[in-house]
Amino acid sequence: MEIEGLFTAIITPFDEKGRVDEEGLRRNIEFQLENGVDGVVPVGTTGESATLSEEEHKRVVEITIDQVNGRALVLAGTGSNSTAEAIDYTKHAKDAGADAALMISPYYNKPTQEGIYQHYKKVAETVDIPIILYTVPGRTMVNIEPETTKRLSEIPNIVGIKDASGNLNQISKEILLCGEDFVVLSGDDSLNLPIISLGGKGAISVVSNITPKEMGDLVREALNGNFTEAMKLHYRLYPLSKVLFIETSPAPVKAAMNMMGLAAGNPRLPLVPVRKDSEEKIKRVLEELKLL
Repeated sequence: MEIEGLFTAIITPFDEKGRVDEEGLRRNIEFQLENGVDGVVPVGTTGESATLSEEEHKRVVEITIDQVNGRALVLAGTGSNSTAEAIDYTKHAKDAGADAALMISPYYNKPTQEGIYQHYKKVAETVDIPIILYTVPGRTMVNIEPETTKRLSEIPNIVGIKDASGNLNQISKEILLCGEDFVVLSGDDSLNLPIISLGGKGAISVVSNITPKEMGDLVREALNGNFTEAMKLHYRLYPLSKVLFIETSPAPVKAAMNMMGLAAGNPRLPLVPVRKDSEEKIKRVLEELKLL
């Protein structure tokens, strides 16, 4: 299995009563597949995993795998700040048929680098599924340092990392230390092009919830070394990459999807819909890109 290309960190749509919109989720997945994404990532940060119940979390993974039906990869979000819970979610993802697990580093409890290492090691030894690490220190308050990533890369089923640190020096060091067989994926849409140019294998994208074809084209052109074309797409999508993080994600991308008629609904508390001024900025960028 080759993990390379564009993977959409899909939102979890909610209906007017705040329940998971299962049919809306299926329609959104079809929209992604019709536009050629290489995979989808349910119940990550963008999928509001932090406010889904255990039953909802597992159900979203099951729906995604069923709807994709082998037409693309499914990298299921299975991370937690509890190692036991992460093991449970990862076992479920494997049993449900996920191709790999994306695991955010433990958040809130602020483990040391040794704690991070032992957390991932325990999950990897317990569940035989390809695991992609996920470092996003802006959310978790603790970074996975490149030296820790190197140690973890030596565990056979830890195959890659999604890096949303925003630190290109760190990403360069990960690629240097871990070698070509270790998959480094961009976790920051505005840095997809530079990360691939450094040797990254693709991106896990928020923006591709609404522009899967164009973001996919950007990633593929970059992977093929066609940086002139990739740069054109980078600058076309750059305003969107910034405005969709104008407030805490995924509130802005849900606002954009609602405007475009895609299934989204509101985010769950404690997240709230974007402010009116933010909504106007999002709308203006969508209009400039002719997405409305």
